[in-house]
Parts: sequence; structure tokens; C-alpha cells
Amino acid sequence: MCIEFGREICGNLDIAESREWLVTNGIGGYASGTVAGLLTRRYHGLLVAALKPPLGRTLMVAKLDETVLYSDRSYSLDTNRWADGIVSPHGYQHIERFSLEGAIPVWRFAVADALLEKRVWMQQGANTTYVQYTLRRATQPLKLTLKAMVNYRDYHSDTQSNDWQMSVEQVEQGICVTAYAGAVPLYLLSERGSASVAHNWYYGFDLAVERYRGLRDKEDHLHAATFEVTLNPGEAIAFVASTEKQPNLNGEATLKLRRAQEQKLTGFWKTNQSLNTKELPSWINHLVLAADQFIVDRSLPEDPHGKTIIAGYHWFSDWGRDTMISLPGLTISTGRPEVARSILRTFARYVDQGMLPNRFPDAAEQPEYNTVDATLWYFEAVRAYYSATDDDNLLGELFPILADIINWHCRGTRYNIHLDAADGLLYAGVAAVQLTWMDAKVDDWVVTPRIGKPIEVNVLWYNALRTMAKFARQLGKPHQEYEAMADRAQYRFSRFWNDQTGYCYDVLDSPDGDDAALRPNQIFAVSLPESPLTPAQQRSVVEACGRMLLTSHGLRSLAPDHPQYQGKYGGNQYQRDGAYHQGTVWGWLLGPFVLAHLRVYKNPEQARQFLEPMANHLKAHGVGSLSEIFDGDAPMTPRGCIAQAWTVAEVLRAWLATASSSRE
Repeated sequence: MCIEFGREICGNLDIAESREWLVTNGIGGYASGTVAGLLTRRYHGLLVAALKPPLGRTLMVAKLDETVLYSDRSYSLDTNRWADGIVSPHGYQHIERFSLEGAIPVWRFAVADALLEKRVWMQQGANTTYVQYTLRRATQPLKLTLKAMVNYRDYHSDTQSNDWQMSVEQVEQGICVTAYAGAVPLYLLSERGSASVAHNWYYGFDLAVERYRGLRDKEDHLHAATFEVTLNPGEAIAFVASTEKQPNLNGEATLKLRRAQEQKLTGFWKTNQSLNTKELPSWINHLVLAADQFIVDRSLPEDPHGKTIIAGYHWFSDWGRDTMISLPGLTISTGRPEVARSILRTFARYVDQGMLPNRFPDAAEQPEYNTVDATLWYFEAVRAYYSATDDDNLLGELFPILADIINWHCRGTRYNIHLDAADGLLYAGVAAVQLTWMDAKVDDWVVTPRIGKPIEVNVLWYNALRTMAKFARQLGKPHQEYEAMADRAQYRFSRFWNDQTGYCYDVLDSPDGDDAALRPNQIFAVSLPESPLTPAQQRSVVEACGRMLLTSHGLRSLAPDHPQYQGKYGGNQYQRDGAYHQGTVWGWLLGPFVLAHLRVYKNPEQARQFLEPMANHLKAHGVGSLSEIFDGDAPMTPRGCIAQAWTVAEVLRAWLATASSSRE
């Protein structure tokens, strides 16, 4: 599958600005924009640096405005929409082709008989972005002029200039920009050509997607420098934006390293899974490269090479829940168990009162622990890792931590999370706190509080107990208590079954009684390795979810016939979060549905068919990756993050499961 657009997409601004690209650097930084070159989000930029890896993300370079002089005629290649709605210039009209070369975005601009190619990539492990221009075809030299638009702000905010005076100084081979005293310097460099200092604010860049999201939709950027270079046919030039004082300016050399890294990633996938490359769909190769974009460094004093997972781009940090759900698909399925090992050990160091962190805030140093399910997903991540590696050393290291987690849950921990002695099920929840993955909260409004005994929490609890019993036996430790607790949880799990509807309650013992709403959380009672349901009940759950919740790109978070169902996602924060888990489709849930379907029907070819629409989705929204959410109503427009870790992970994991079943 070649991800490539011609003028039919690139020349249509409405479509081209809805297609977004992403490159990352492995430490939390990224570069992203639209195929059209138009800024539509506050999160777009050529260098969004992770100044406190993997967080502290700061917009430092917004974009390059490009002009070429060829055959005595000037052509603007950039595109901007301004506060008054006017689009000027219309550089997208010169884009003859956009494509992904692996994970590297590539544009081809056609002006007269000249063809100028542009690539963007980042250096792994550094806040450094490369923008390379190659004159592929011409009958005479071409002069390229670049205006560097810079900024210096948290990536969640926006800038109104208010006469902000940055320090812009000439340095060897370029410019150094210091936003204010104490700010991290930005270096704008090129191995040849000329660079001149500028300090001109451009006012009123229009951010259309932020307007859709009910947020401030205008921003100013500083034109800090102008670069000029003349290219002869066949020549290339790399423009470098970096927080490093002396980055490598050799574009060809760094591009070669980037390509080698991508070949290594696809090699891991093919070799470790013993896949028949002739049967391997090319769209799966794209997902393997997309998977790597979420894996980043989180160094610790005792482990400088620690790893974690960014939940989604553009705005999520590393969340405990998302990390543990994503870990099997992003690391084990892609043939990188050593990364999984590092992540499991990294998060083990943050376990507190028997809980994994919910998330690491962008600004605060202390993690937040408002989650009931992240910790239970940790058991499943360890199980998946051990199943792939038989790593008794790590299992022995983690077992005391896992045992302590079970003990904390039995006696009670934060947020009223405790084992109910009456039925052996887990209870969780206090007012004004969101604990499950359905965690939307605006001010003091928790949209779906789910206080009580949520079904997926208790499925995960049961799965964790069975897993712990197996771990204990493997390590020669007492296992009877875990087996007894699991037997009791399985017996009392029958309370979740609703005979009237033919599927499970979503929450038991809530302040308002038992919640019979059809939500997708019960699919885990079939997809997880240890299921507390009977085979007949498993089949009924899959059928109910298939009839009412399944879409081409995932499961709805609430059945359409429910009075609180909302089929469109958008508007201000109250409107968006009010719809987030009330009908919005979640892409990551497609994976568990496919695994559940495979378990019930044992038909891998049919199960795999549910994944096929994701191949087409790779060409929309976040090009080359998979979105976080979609509207519940047709045409199920993609929304939210353009690239979401658990969506990519679960589709990969489910595809591999169906492929493996086909070979058995």
C-alpha cells in the first residue's frame, strides 16, 4: 500500500488541510502539520521540542514560508489562512504529489518545468528537525527563500505577540533565537546559503480546528530569520532547527540514519513474528512504523534508558492506562520485547499504595494516581511479555510488586478502591473523581462517573488473579490464595449477567443501582485471556456489541438507542467531553472486538475483515497512523488525536492474532 496523494487531494484545500502528517524524535518531541502546509492547530509546528523529556513540550518553530524564484518568476509555496478568513498565498496549488516515504512526509512542488522535493524528519534522541529541499528537475538554477516563523510557548497554549522582543543573533551558518532570559536557545542553521536576521511579527494565523474545538483560534508567530540558497538541478539543501548548538548539518547523512532505523523496525517485525512477507499487507508495515512514534525515553536516576509510551499526538503525555493497554501491540507484536521490559520496569518504580500512575502531568513533577484500571492492565501487560519471552528474571523482580498490589486492593487504597468481602468483586469510586478509562471530566462534572463495580475493572481483576496464580506456580510460590479469590470472583461475576437484555450490566452497585446501558466495556470479558463468562454468554456479548456498537473503525461507547447517546463529537470542552464516552467511537476497541469474535467463532479470515477499513483510514486524518476517536453517526468522521497509541497497538495485535490463527 503506497500512501500517496496527487493534485486531486493536494490541490483541494478543504481536503488537503484535513490530512495531517507527524514525525517524532523518541524523546517526546515532534513535528506536525497539514498536507497543504496550512496551520490549523495550536499543536502544529516544525519543532515542538520536549525540553524536559518526555514532556515540557514547547513550540519553537511554527513553519517555514517558502518562495522560489525560477526563470525570473516568483512562486509562493506556502499557504496561510488569516484572521479575516483570507487564504494567502495559495502554495498548495503547486503541490503535485504528497507521499509517505516510510514515515517521512515528502512533497513535490511543480513550478513551470522545475520539480522541487521537500522532506521532513527528526533526529532520534534530539530536539532537531530537518527540512530538506532537493531540486529534482530543472533547466536552470532555482533560488529558494525561507522565512522561519518561530515561537516559544507551551504546546497547549497560544501566542498573542504584544510587542514581545526576542533576541535574534547571527551565528556561524545561521541564526540563534533566545525568546527571553533563561529560555532554551533555538538554532536555525544550514550548511550553505545565506541567513539574515529579521524580527517581524505576523499577526492572526487562523487555526480552524481550534475554532471547531471551541478554543481560541488566532495566533501570532515571529518571522525571526530569512534563508536564501540557490540550487542547481540535482542539488539538495537541508535546513535544520535545533536546540543543539552544533547539530549535524549533513542532511543526507542524517536521512540515511533515519531510513536505516525504519528498516530495522520493519525487520524486527518480520523476523520475530516469522511472517510470510508475501502475505504481509503493506498497510501493516505502515502501522509498525507508526507504533514506534509512541515509544519514548523516560530516564530515571537508576535507569537512564527507561522507556514509556506517549498516549497520543498531539496533546497527550504518557498515561499509565494507555501505556499498559498499548504495550503488547506496540512492543511485543512488533518484535521488540526489550522495550516492553524497560517500560514494565520503569512503571514499577512509580507504584504507590498498590496503584500505577494515571498520568504524568506536563508541568507537575508528581504523577497522578486517579485510576482504577491502569494498575490491573499492568498485570495483563506483564502476562503478555512473559508469554512472549519466558523471562523468569523479570517475573521474579516484579512478582513482589504485583503481590503488594493485590494486597492493597484487598484491604483498600485510594478513592475507595477495595475488594467487597460480600462478593469478591472490586468496588471503586468517590464523588467528583474519574477512575475508569471513561474518564471525561470538566471542572467538577464527571460525565460518566461509574462509581461502583464497573464490569471491565472486575474482568481485569479476575484476569489478574488467575495470572498471579500462574506466576506464583512458575516461581514456586504459594498460589492457592490467588486461585481461591479468582474462583470466588468468577462465581459472583454472574451478577453482571442481565437475562432480560442478553448481555452484561455495565456497572453494579452504583449509587443509582445497577447500570444496564449497553457499553463496550463488557467486550473485555471475552477478549482477555481469562474469561469469567460461559461460552454461550461470550457469544451473546459479541453479538450484542456487533449489532449495536460496532462501526468500521471501532466500537461506540454507548448504544444509539440510549437517551444519552450523542453521535457527533465537537464544540467547546463541555460539549466535546459530554460526547466523549456517550456514543463516540473508539478505535482501540476494534482490537478487543476482533479478538473476542475470533474466540467465539474461531474464524480468523472473518475476524480479520473487521480490521480492513483501518487500511483506508491510514490515508485520512493522521496520514500513516490511526485516530483516537470517530463520530458515532455516519460518516464516522475521525476526531481527537490524529495518532493514538492504543488504536495502533490493538489493531496490530488483533491482526497478528488472526494471522497466527490462520497458520495453525
